[in-house]
Amino acid sequence: MKVVMTLLARNEADIVDAQLAYHLHAGVDHVIATDNASTDGTTEIFERYERAGYLHLLRESADDMRQDEWVTRMARVAATDHGADWVVHADADEFWWPRGGSLKDVLASVPARYGVVRGCWRHFLPRPDDGGFFAERMTVRLATPAHPGAKETIFHAHQKVAHRAHPEVEIEAGNHNAQAPGLRSLRAWHPLEVLHFSFRSAAQLGRKAQGGWLRNRGYEPTEHQILLDEAARAGRLDDFYGAFAIDDDALARGLADGTLALDTRLRDALRAIRRDDGAFAPAAGGQLLDFPRPKTEDDAAYAAEASVLVEIDGVVRAEERVRALERRLDALERGPLRRLARR
Repeated sequence: MKVVMTLLARNEADIVDAQLAYHLHAGVDHVIATDNASTDGTTEIFERYERAGYLHLLRESADDMRQDEWVTRMARVAATDHGADWVVHADADEFWWPRGGSLKDVLASVPARYGVVRGCWRHFLPRPDDGGFFAERMTVRLATPAHPGAKETIFHAHQKVAHRAHPEVEIEAGNHNAQAPGLRSLRAWHPLEVLHFSFRSAAQLGRKAQGGWLRNRGYEPTEHQILLDEAARAGRLDDFYGAFAIDDDALARGLADGTLALDTRLRDALRAIRRDDGAFAPAAGGQLLDFPRPKTEDDAAYAAEASVLVEIDGVVRAEERVRALERRLDALERGPLRRLARR
């Protein structure tokens, strides 16, 4: 089995080296990356992995972040040019964590009749910025993510997608869904966690605010993207970051009431593959990280947290039915009925 990961990034140099190396140790065989006009060293990191033979690099200079279009292109290239069996779609701030065995082991266990599986987003919260490596201080995880649409927090439950390679696949913006003829979704099972580190420092948020989301006329921005843009324009990025950072008092309260959890898995995994110079090396000779089966109590907590995704999946299925109906109506309008109406 060959597993290919797609990655679209712009100015993510503080995390992308770790992200690439981690996944190559976790069961990914090859990466297709699109660099969107990075200026902070991200491009050079991609080029280093490309020279080593681990990565196929595409480049986009446009300033309007057409994510669905660019990720769909990478997904199809994975199928047609790289012989992928499965394709995992990740962002630079995401680390796909298999719940026992490697990513390849988990995907190999999917019954043949299914072509799409989803990972559960798990948010790691910002901590006061000490200037150090993000994974060393970001070990606080939100244990009770909100339902999408809730206004009390920007850290919502959601799911990300992996699928069997297909030359006609289409990927939804945000990598939340994949569609292609014959790709049947496996529902209500989330054997993969997506460890999410979106807010890492005020400086990183400044780079994030320069992305092209809000310049894409066809994109509907999320609330946090609008708030981030407003903070950047007003010069309030430190305050914006500080409003979400978890200090020691907030951590103690969250641990006591069960809304927060300490989770050092990524920190420990990255320590295992980080070189003495601080950089990361891909898996030499097929070396893999170890992903033990979760304990029973961890499984129970995960099942409770992921239960909201069943509701989300119902919304996804409704949207799929609407899109299918729209395609059928469009075909009818372009077919015999259209010609008859003209007569």
